[in-house]
Amino acid sequence: MTSPGTTFELAQRPSDPAERRRALFPEATDAQWGDWRWQMRHAVHDAAGLSTRVPLTLDEQAGLDETAKLFRVGISPYYLTLIDPAHPLCPVRMQSIPVRAEARVRPGELADPLGEDPHRPVEAIVHKYPDRVLFLATDTCSVYCRHCTRRRITRGGEAELTRTAHEQGIAYIRAHPEVRDVLISGGDPLLLSDERLEQLLAPLRAIPHVELIRIGTRMPVTLPMRVTEALAKVLRRHAPLFVVTHFNHPKEITPEARAACERLVDAGVPVENQTVLMRRLNSDARIIKELNHACLRMRVRPYYLHQMDVAEGCEHLRTPLATGLQILEQLRGWTSGLAVPHLAVDLPGGGGKVTLQPDYVVERGEGETVLRSFRGERYTYPEPEVTDCACPYDSVWTSRSQR
Repeated sequence: MTSPGTTFELAQRPSDPAERRRALFPEATDAQWGDWRWQMRHAVHDAAGLSTRVPLTLDEQAGLDETAKLFRVGISPYYLTLIDPAHPLCPVRMQSIPVRAEARVRPGELADPLGEDPHRPVEAIVHKYPDRVLFLATDTCSVYCRHCTRRRITRGGEAELTRTAHEQGIAYIRAHPEVRDVLISGGDPLLLSDERLEQLLAPLRAIPHVELIRIGTRMPVTLPMRVTEALAKVLRRHAPLFVVTHFNHPKEITPEARAACERLVDAGVPVENQTVLMRRLNSDARIIKELNHACLRMRVRPYYLHQMDVAEGCEHLRTPLATGLQILEQLRGWTSGLAVPHLAVDLPGGGGKVTLQPDYVVERGEGETVLRSFRGERYTYPEPEVTDCACPYDSVWTSRSQR
């Protein structure tokens, strides 16, 4: 069986990353392989480098050519070994190598799909929500995901996210006491050195009204050797700090990725996962359930299942909204609640996130509501006669902060 545009047999069994490492990087010692800086220096960034390591389809060859001036290509050696060379629909491959459809902008797609740019008072800050900000730390990544929602930034040249920009961002947060939650993202902020991270985190933690810091990163997925004991100690020092990572398929949960996540958790840094729903990659409840179970086994909490944003060039990967709802329907009740994420839609153009879930209400009557179970059976919930839900003691409780 062959795929259109290829001359190779489609894989019947997953490729072995260890064998791929030996084949692609035979000169790399274990010490080099485990050095994240070595990994970054040997990342593959163009069609010439990829074509000697992966037998490219005609669609991929055209995609690399037609998107060359639109968005970066970059794949760490580690992540490259996860690519199945004998199947063009390998989930790691689909996230890493562009196809021709990525060069086409479809109706409804946006350069700034989340409507962030109108809310950037300074270069490094996006302030869309009342009590939290996005802090853009860098425009670079270890792997440039083909579904990237901030490709206008991570393609390079859009923003100068320098030390000065960081200082201006910190000053903005310091001057806005309503900000209690800072999400540091980019790009991937863990590409900064430990020293640079400390220089960013320390002044943020020193701001009295900043209660919570989050770091959005794919490093545990795409470059797990970056998560060293030293890094874990830096992050723990600025608790409460959460790492929000981004596994999209069980194939990405390798022994190295598991060790990286457990290293963070063991150090006292909670880790949560946000998965992007992608057509033909993970658009199936069985895959999402396996992924979330694997996350929980390494103490990573599944958080969001993201409907893909309407970023330019990504329609070929987007699913209908109904697909996410069907997946939740097949998870809720059939597996533990911790393995059932929120289905999140970031409203195009800047409306913010909303969450969707299947509707379990069958009908609302006088004094009762009829619901259906996950098996489809009907149950009646009797509503209380008294419906006043005011909380009188709250005025007493909140008065403690006024003394």
